[in-house]
Amino acid sequence: MGTKKQQPRGLFITLEGGEGSGKSTHIRHLAEVLTQAGYPVLQTREPGGTATAEAIRHILLTASSHEPVTPQAEALLILAARCQHVTHLIRPALQRGALVLCDRFSDSTFAYQGFARGLDLHWLRAANEFATGGLTPDLTVVLDLPVSVGLSRRRANRGQQNRLDSETERFHRKVRRGFLALAAEEPGRMTIVNSNRPAQEVRDELTEIVVGWIARPRRSPRHRS
Repeated sequence: MGTKKQQPRGLFITLEGGEGSGKSTHIRHLAEVLTQAGYPVLQTREPGGTATAEAIRHILLTASSHEPVTPQAEALLILAARCQHVTHLIRPALQRGALVLCDRFSDSTFAYQGFARGLDLHWLRAANEFATGGLTPDLTVVLDLPVSVGLSRRRANRGQQNRLDSETERFHRKVRRGFLALAAEEPGRMTIVNSNRPAQEVRDELTEIVVGWIARPRRSPRHRS
C-alpha cells in the first residue's frame, strides 16, 4: 500500500492597526484576490467569528455607560471570545489547509489592553497562550497611519462608530505606539504598511506582500496543533 499523502497545513494571516486604518476594507479585497487565485480562504474577525464570540463582541463594543467595562474584564472577555474563535473556527480551517485571514488577533490585545490600558504584558501574553493553545499568526501586516487621520475617518462613518471611538486621542496614540513596538520586536512576522495613502496604493502593497509571502518556501507554520 502507498503512503497516504498528508494534508498540507494552512496559513494564518492577520491584519492589525488602529481605528480607521482600513483593515476591514483591505482584508475583504485581499480575500477576493486570494480566492480568485485559487486559494481556499477563510475571512474572519475579532472579537467575533463564532456565535458566542460575536455575542461577546456586542457586549464589548456597545457596553452601557452605566456600567463601564474594566480593563481586566475587557481583556478577559476578548480572550474568552478568542478561545471560542480559535477552537471552533480558526484551528479547524488551518487543519483543512485553508488560508485564514483575520481582522485583528492577539497583537490587538497587546496594543489596546497592554500598551494603552496599562495591563501587564507578561500576564496578557500568558493568558493569550492559554486561550489560543499557542496559536500564533504566520504573518501579520500592521496598517499604520497618524491617529488624527484614523479618528477623522471613523467620525466620517458615524454608523460604524463603537465604544473605542469615544476614547481619547492620547489612548489611541498609545495603541499606535504599541503596534509599532510589537512590530519592532518581531520583524520576521510583522510588517508595517503606510495606510495614510490612497486606498489603491495600500491595497496593491498589501497584496504584493501577502502573495509574495505565501509563495515563499517554508519549513513549517508557526502554529501548533
